[in-house]
Amino acid sequence: MGRSLPGGRGLRALEVRRQERTRSILFSMLRIDFVTLFPDVIAGAMSQSMMKRAADGGIVQFETANPRDFCYDKHMKVDDVPFGGAAGMLIKAEPVALALENLGILPDALPSDVEIIVTDPTGPRFDQAMAEELSSKRRIIFLCGHYEGIDQRVVERFKARAVSIGDFVLTNGELPALIIADAVVRLLPGVLGSADSLKADSHSDGLLSAPNYTRPEIWRGETIPEVLKSGDHKAIERWRRAKSLEVTRKVRPDLLAKAKVDKADVNVLSS
Repeated sequence: MGRSLPGGRGLRALEVRRQERTRSILFSMLRIDFVTLFPDVIAGAMSQSMMKRAADGGIVQFETANPRDFCYDKHMKVDDVPFGGAAGMLIKAEPVALALENLGILPDALPSDVEIIVTDPTGPRFDQAMAEELSSKRRIIFLCGHYEGIDQRVVERFKARAVSIGDFVLTNGELPALIIADAVVRLLPGVLGSADSLKADSHSDGLLSAPNYTRPEIWRGETIPEVLKSGDHKAIERWRRAKSLEVTRKVRPDLLAKAKVDKADVNVLSS
């Protein structure tokens, strides 16, 4: 009969607690899926910087599904010409539907904490408020279009939400999906090194952020604003707020209409 190691109970207790922590992480982990013809593009982006850190830390899980893997014709054809004689090619509905179903997504049984997004210029423009909304979801699935997009029937069948990142045209939906995913993941607790970084971000309070400086204090004859060297935290905070208002008024005055401003802000803007 084998002999128990000293402290065996303690080790077993530690293992139980480790498993409980692992289960807790798994149940609270955000999962992001990309239905894409180019999974290598997604894999490359998600294996770098903060996205890799988030995945390695068990905060988010990234998966891909390629519609081409669900084409069963001789030539594995994923696209076809649009009806009505429109130009270009369109991704067919069935390969996308099969890819979604393979991910466990059923059109008539979509939980409220799961969001399917199709990156498309017809949707509302993505912004920080939408990023914060999506960060509360348990799972996000991106349908990445290509060519002229995706057959509208599968978009409607799976109740996909159209989202645009701006008034311009790209060759694929992977880049917009990656941009949205990055903006969402960085909001999750534990991804950034400091929670204060989120508070200082542009758009976190409806304004653009103030300019920032780092060492050396003097670079090619240019020095930093004196207030940043003062050690007076309240004065620095007032300076940053004033600069934030100033740059927003100059570059994006439209944001001021929705930003949270107080009387002191109004005085700064009117000076």
